[in-house]
Amino acid sequence: MDSYEDQAEGVMGKNAQGKTAMTKVTLRPLVVFGGAKQPDKAQLDALHHAAHAECFIANSVLSAVVCEPRLL
Repeated sequence: MDSYEDQAEGVMGKNAQGKTAMTKVTLRPLVVFGGAKQPDKAQLDALHHAAHAECFIANSVLSAVVCEPRLL
C-alpha cells in the first residue's frame, strides 16, 4: 500500500434516548497500491470488509458506520 486517504463524514441527530449524538459515520477510503501486482475489485472488497470487521470505530461507537470504498 502506497497511500491511504479518507473523506469521512459524520451526521449528528438525536439518539434513542433523545440526546444529540453522532448518528451515522460514513468512511470513503481511497487506497493506492504500488508495484506491478494490483488487487482486483473482489480482493479490494474483501480487504475493506475485513478491515471494517476489525475497525476500532465500527466496534466502539453506537452510531451506524458505513464504508464506501473509492476506486481509482
